[in-house]
Amino acid sequence: MQINVVKPIYGLFLLMVVSSGAFAQTGRFQQAANYQMDVDMDVNTNQYKGTQLLIYTNNSPDTLHRVFYHLYYNAFQPGSMMDERSRNIADPDRRVGDRISKLKPDEIGYLRVNSLTMNGKAVTYNEVGTILEVDLAEPILPNSDAKFEMKFIGQVPLQIRRSGRDSEEGVRFSMSQWYPKMSEYDEQGWHANPYIGREFYGVWGDFDVKITIDKTYVLGGTGYLQNPNEIGHGYEDEGAKVTQAKGDKLTWHFKAPKVHDFMWAADPKYRHDKVEMANGITVHHLYIPTNDVTANWEKLKEYTPKAIEYMSEHFGQYPYKQFSVIQGGDGGMEYPMSTLVTGGRNLNSLVGVMVHELAHSWFQGVLATNEALYPWMDEGFTSYATSLAMSAIFKPSEDPHKGSYLGYYRLVSSGKEEAMSTHADHYNTNAAYSTASYAKGAVFLAQLGYIIGEEARDKGMLNYFNTWGFKHPNANDFIRVMEKESGLELDWYKEYFVYTTKTIDYGIKKVTPQGDQTDITLERIGLMPMPIDLVITYTDGTSEMVYLPLEIMRGQKSPESGAASRIITENWPWTNLTKTIRINKKSETIKSIEIDPSKRLADINEENNKVEY
Repeated sequence: MQINVVKPIYGLFLLMVVSSGAFAQTGRFQQAANYQMDVDMDVNTNQYKGTQLLIYTNNSPDTLHRVFYHLYYNAFQPGSMMDERSRNIADPDRRVGDRISKLKPDEIGYLRVNSLTMNGKAVTYNEVGTILEVDLAEPILPNSDAKFEMKFIGQVPLQIRRSGRDSEEGVRFSMSQWYPKMSEYDEQGWHANPYIGREFYGVWGDFDVKITIDKTYVLGGTGYLQNPNEIGHGYEDEGAKVTQAKGDKLTWHFKAPKVHDFMWAADPKYRHDKVEMANGITVHHLYIPTNDVTANWEKLKEYTPKAIEYMSEHFGQYPYKQFSVIQGGDGGMEYPMSTLVTGGRNLNSLVGVMVHELAHSWFQGVLATNEALYPWMDEGFTSYATSLAMSAIFKPSEDPHKGSYLGYYRLVSSGKEEAMSTHADHYNTNAAYSTASYAKGAVFLAQLGYIIGEEARDKGMLNYFNTWGFKHPNANDFIRVMEKESGLELDWYKEYFVYTTKTIDYGIKKVTPQGDQTDITLERIGLMPMPIDLVITYTDGTSEMVYLPLEIMRGQKSPESGAASRIITENWPWTNLTKTIRINKKSETIKSIEIDPSKRLADINEENNKVEY
């Protein structure tokens, strides 16, 4: 199937790769972790053993005396922090519940390091739950490399959360978070967070991974397969003769450049389909063909390339040469160059989850903010992009972000809202985390278009990707991009909407005839100030706008296409709870007055936003 899409800008990708290794701007830097791993899987015991050679580059100005590895599979053991958290939180994830506490010895997950050296010297290490604490025999100096060599073993847990074996749909192995992974060190120090169920933050690097497994299994995931003609299973070059495996196993060899994680999945029943896009990107779909799955996954092959095209046009060019959609996991979860998606879905759900996980390739895969600290910058921005992409390629919508706004309003009315700046692991409820990160995070972007204008916001999104790709941006980095694009000061927006739970509520307080003129008094009822678009519609069908930017914006948005023409522009100081403006029209000529007819302002009470005559 040929899809005509915008040709990828591989030069831009190479520039990002070259420039990001020792990236430094206002004290910023990027560590690097290049992995070589050989893994041998026993499909009968669900256990594996591996070796890891890791070249770790310390691009920081700091001398490192300790390092930390993530051992994610240790979460799937009775009494783990993930188990305790799930059994004590008020609204546990239904996929987890108390299931971890009931795992038998052959059903638990574990990762154990049997030996570890740095530059040939033994180091002291201690396994603490899902973190390996390592005391170095010699420090890693600034701007220097260290070579870590490791032997490790693991057991794949029964499928519970994201990763695991023997899922409800019968997928044998969803191998995410499966290897000892170096923690990230940045300008804020180490981020050795225990794994209790949230998202991930990793070091950029190149992965060279060899996986030896029963020859009947079909694999897919992160990275480019290096030996397709030895493997077959639909990966081989057209017309190539596939080399037969010697013995009962095959070794799959993958390389993945400039990624921060590596996922693979395996099942002997997988069907593997390829779609070659006109720009050279290969899209892989791997799924177990059944009556409930096959028809929709066949249709999915039409939408995945379209989604890649849409995302590349609106949010930045996808920088890799392939993407894989793989049946597995426990819902949908993003990984570099790939995603795991449960297969037994109707077409709308399947396309929607695929688009959402694909969109993560931009915000989690390439921009890769620290999801523990800024989950809304990943999940929220991804949800925003998903709504737009779904409306464009699958099901047109007049208001693609309506669901996000409604979700945010429900959270506010519940009384359980927490600030979006809350660490992802430390929300009081799963609902507060999910709604803040997904729904309110999407509203943050949609509402930003109201503040600075959608054209400036959309250009800013492209600049954000091109400026901060492969550099782990934070909230300040994003706001600065939008300030430069719009010419407005926006720190107030971030500080109110991200760091507080103060809400927006404006109302039309009174309309007073003044002879041939009319006074309109607005009031701020909520604690969060915002600029106001006030649209006045007259009895003759025409409309005009009174635009009231906040004084602290230090400017105003450019007139937007399709908006009513402005007749008055006056600053509204945030300290003033009311604002009265006078228009040169008799009150008898007015049909209605409305605050923000576009509904982009996240006003929690719209009942006082409009008066009609």
